[in-house]
Amino acid sequence: MPEMTRVCSWAVATFSLAALWNASAIPGHVAGIVEAIDELLPSTQPVEIIIALRENEANLELKLEMSDFPRLEMDRFAWEIKASKGTLVELWKLPKSERDAFRAAAFSGNVVTAPDYWTAASTLKEHLEGITARGLKPMEPPRGLPHVNRPAPAAPPSTPAAAPAQAAEGDEPLGVEASDEPLVMGEPVEGTEEAEPIEPIETVEPEEEIAGEPAPSGEDLRRYKRFPVNLEMEFRTELDFVREHATNISNGGLFVRTAHRPPLDAVVRVDLRLPNGDRLQGDAVVVHVVDDPYKGGVGLAFLSDDPSFAETLDRYLASLAG
Repeated sequence: MPEMTRVCSWAVATFSLAALWNASAIPGHVAGIVEAIDELLPSTQPVEIIIALRENEANLELKLEMSDFPRLEMDRFAWEIKASKGTLVELWKLPKSERDAFRAAAFSGNVVTAPDYWTAASTLKEHLEGITARGLKPMEPPRGLPHVNRPAPAAPPSTPAAAPAQAAEGDEPLGVEASDEPLVMGEPVEGTEEAEPIEPIETVEPEEEIAGEPAPSGEDLRRYKRFPVNLEMEFRTELDFVREHATNISNGGLFVRTAHRPPLDAVVRVDLRLPNGDRLQGDAVVVHVVDDPYKGGVGLAFLSDDPSFAETLDRYLASLAG
């Protein structure tokens, strides 16, 4: 009997992001960005704001609720982080085991939870100023962390709603001191020693495609081994439930062959009943849409941070691997 999966759209999910800064960061610019997160990511609501104050690093993890992934907002946010000499890591793209490993490496030591963005901004600024005053060199990030950095655009997106307004004379971008103006990418910072920003560690080679299946774009779903399956599904639309099939599954997500395709970046809720009686229930986001009359469907990336979800999925994939 084929497994059954139910996908319900219009869910609200939690996405985890991390921003990493070291001695090459500009403290005032960092504070200005964090204070302005409500403006940079207006379609999100903070669930938790976590700060790690390490000897020569200041790291921030954001757990944000959103009903759809705000791609343009996130691109602008990534650009601002990079302009401040930081690195944005989208933790939601990783399976739980890799998220846990990343957090163990980047969020150990003095870890605090901030009640709001203003408190987080002032805490980060004070710590980064202390690093600068002590003259500490940037430390290389721990080896073995996955390559999950979103490539930042060469310039901030120019959409009317999201693009930073042209500052009038004397205005300060993002509430930053005049001495901490946003960087022009590639220009050195005056008065500071040239230092390498945190770089991605390594790129994981994609797995081979399953013959005959449309391949998700990017490396988001291609980083994990995919297994061909035949999962019978109930897929929720605005009007009804319809039966569909998932044709492959991996540690990162699954591909659903369907003519009823939620739009890119939509959040859905997945409920899978596996052959051994276990169930997988959690949120996912549409990361790829294939418009084809015969092989069309959607690629979904799992979002759940629940340990039981990861354990159940790992057991199922292990059984498929034999």
